[in-house]
Amino acid sequence: MLPVFALALVFGLLFGISSGFGLPFMTEIVFPKIFADEAEQLSFWLLLGVAAIIPLAFSVRGLSGYLNTYLISLCGIRVLESIRADIFNKFQKLPLAYFHKRASGDLVSRCLADTTAVQHTLTEVANDAIKQPMTLLGAIGYLTYASFQSREVFFLLLCLAIVPICVFPIRAFGKRLLKRSRQTQRQLGGMTGFLSDNLRSAREIRAFNLEERQSENFRSQIRRLLRLQLKVVKYKKALPPVIEVIASFGLAVAFLYAYRSGLDYDTFIPLLMALYLSYEPIKKLGMIQNSLQKGRGALDRLEEILREPVTIRDPENPRVIGRLTGDVAFENVTFAYENVPVLHGIGARLNSRTVCALVGPSGAGKSTFANLIPRFFDPIEGAVKIDGIDIREMRLADLRRNIAIVSQDPILFNDTLFNNILIGRPEATHDDVLRAAQQAHAREFIETFENGFETIVGENATRLSGGQKQRVALARAFLKNAPILILDEATSALDSESEATIKDALARLVENKTVLIIAHRFSTISLAGRILYFEEGRILADGTHSELYQDCAPYRNLYERQKG
Repeated sequence: MLPVFALALVFGLLFGISSGFGLPFMTEIVFPKIFADEAEQLSFWLLLGVAAIIPLAFSVRGLSGYLNTYLISLCGIRVLESIRADIFNKFQKLPLAYFHKRASGDLVSRCLADTTAVQHTLTEVANDAIKQPMTLLGAIGYLTYASFQSREVFFLLLCLAIVPICVFPIRAFGKRLLKRSRQTQRQLGGMTGFLSDNLRSAREIRAFNLEERQSENFRSQIRRLLRLQLKVVKYKKALPPVIEVIASFGLAVAFLYAYRSGLDYDTFIPLLMALYLSYEPIKKLGMIQNSLQKGRGALDRLEEILREPVTIRDPENPRVIGRLTGDVAFENVTFAYENVPVLHGIGARLNSRTVCALVGPSGAGKSTFANLIPRFFDPIEGAVKIDGIDIREMRLADLRRNIAIVSQDPILFNDTLFNNILIGRPEATHDDVLRAAQQAHAREFIETFENGFETIVGENATRLSGGQKQRVALARAFLKNAPILILDEATSALDSESEATIKDALARLVENKTVLIIAHRFSTISLAGRILYFEEGRILADGTHSELYQDCAPYRNLYERQKG
């Protein structure tokens, strides 16, 4: 990348010299001498050589300008490619808490729309970022040379005095453009989130007759975005004519001074050309400033992601572990979501090969308790240990390789059914996948599809019923065969017949494993030999169903409400 950028600088330098210095120099030095009355008649070949200077100069200017633009654009695109990859890679490392407090549509907008805005800015800037400063330096260099040659230093100072005046509108417009650009990107992110929610909730919108309301809301958001975009256009397009007006005053004053001081026409024209060539880059540099401020608004939003600390990370010197036995211990664990306490001094020990149900009202802390085991979150106080090892001393990949999770609402990727099961253990064989599907009672419905295991499930697995999705997720767990299994109401999406059919498979799945069943209904805890009853972030009772029913009134009341 560095050699490419260096070449771009070289070609930009050639363009600037040929434009800002070369053209005025030929106008004043070369051509006046040839057309002078006392000049000797040139031979045909020498005249041809002099004439060739014109296309040669423009060829050097055109080729160097093209190569400069292309190479800088190449650098810009490579940089943006790297930023996009870094943003996506950062998404894979950020803790789950980060995604809980941010809209997915806004994050999608940052990864796609904001990076596109930055890329567009770099592409725009690439055309002039090097050429225009070099042209300005070349023109000023010629003005310096010509002014000292004709002893018109005041003319040089007069010309250069206009340059700092042009800085004031550039700065003023730039500040306003940055503010509006940030507002535009935020509005675009919000609109992307609204659109994402709308597409994801198509059934609910129709069920509640929300079509007109959603359409009006979207039109309102489009209007707000349009107003902000017009303000960006206003500040971006107003700057060039403002600089042109300022430059025109400089040219007018130069003309008056040249006339009053008696400069001859042949001397004044090259100076006027060089003066124009020095003002033109200033105008374009002002446009570059506008483009940079517009892109900065998007870049600031990207930097917020890149600077977000990764709190869940591998230790510097991780413990080497293989297959764990699954002995889980919570030692005085306290946890809070954004300073809102969820778990308070939890202490519990789950011996390996224990099947334990987590029961309690919504918001009692059951899911949080289970989510601490694969280290989706870290406790504020205390420690979670597996086989006597603090999980913060393990590599995340090693820890999570020993844990299988089946969620209440399983996520299937827009891929084949085979590959969706295979992610449970990517190195598994074809026969392993078929066996896992058979154990989860998924093979029977998969083979009814025309393409069988090669069937694409579609976005959000819309081609599958809730029970079918759940059985594919269970097949992943069968395939992974991890020593620790977390079932988050894993049979909730099954009808009564499917649930009865799969219970024997679940009985085989939980054998020789440490299992946590997050139970929202009591029909799912029949496999559990132990129950932890949660209430307000604490374990209120620990024991079998009969023990808790007899000794724990809140558990008994909850059970009777569901059964009644």
